[in-house]
Amino acid sequence: MKLSVLVPAYNLQDYIAPCLLSVLQQSTDFDFEVIVCDDASTDNTATKIAELALLYPHKLRPIYKQKNAGLAANMLTLLNAATGQYIAYLDGDDIALPTKLQKQVDHLDQHQDCQMVYHESDMFDSLTDNTIKLYSKEFYNWSHIPLRSNIEHMIRYGTYMQASSVMFRNHKNLQKTVSPECKIIFDYAFYINNAGYLAANIDFIPEVLGRYRIHENSFGQQTSRSYSRREQSLRDIEIACMQAAQFGVSQTIIDAGIAHHRFAAALYFLARGAHELFIQYIEMASSKQCFFNSKHQAVYENRHDPAQLKQLLSAAA
Repeated sequence: MKLSVLVPAYNLQDYIAPCLLSVLQQSTDFDFEVIVCDDASTDNTATKIAELALLYPHKLRPIYKQKNAGLAANMLTLLNAATGQYIAYLDGDDIALPTKLQKQVDHLDQHQDCQMVYHESDMFDSLTDNTIKLYSKEFYNWSHIPLRSNIEHMIRYGTYMQASSVMFRNHKNLQKTVSPECKIIFDYAFYINNAGYLAANIDFIPEVLGRYRIHENSFGQQTSRSYSRREQSLRDIEIACMQAAQFGVSQTIIDAGIAHHRFAAALYFLARGAHELFIQYIEMASSKQCFFNSKHQAVYENRHDPAQLKQLLSAAA
């Protein structure tokens, strides 16, 4: 089997069919399987999957859990079932565009020194179908990312790869790449671990080959509305960064990555008027004098001066 596409699903009855069809209907010159695992959904997600399994019995491999176990356990189930030479991941509410699989497989076939490849993704509003922005090229740190990146870029600069855009080579440590201690942000640690085990060169395909759905109950939208989820997300991200030490990433780079992510959290709380949380995280981000950039240092130095902070942020906007 050339490719396994892994799709976790939980309470996605409105989105799972378009997601799966966007992959199942692709024309390729190689064999691929789509493995979807429903984590004991309480809506009609499992029914939607079963209907498609009848239509695509040779491509769609459904797994139905009787008890909800969470995304980490779901991912382990999917990874254990995968047989492909290459592995692709797709969130159950995202969309793969028609040539995604062929172009990514072609890239890995033609570039033996590349172990992981991702593409540009169109972030779109689920209600209107309108594009919001491009995920990677409009990522706030994109100017730091070369066309061929590596694990150190992932640590320093964050999630410039949209989760559903990545394909990588299968490897013997696949089951070790899931981090159960992460509660909200799983893809960051997952891809850092895969990049580490593969010692990966990570290539970028500039073409838009997927669509990242933004809707009321998506992980990102829930996190943007909740201080506690934002704090847990940061803890997950820090876990992911620290795991990179096992792959020989220096502590200096890990510290720089964690400082950057804490700085981003501080700005999130500052923008929402949560002053105590802002102070807490900007001081954590700056505890080792490891500043991400000059703006980080300026915000830290003026952390007790709201008027100056407002001026700094207005100038940077």
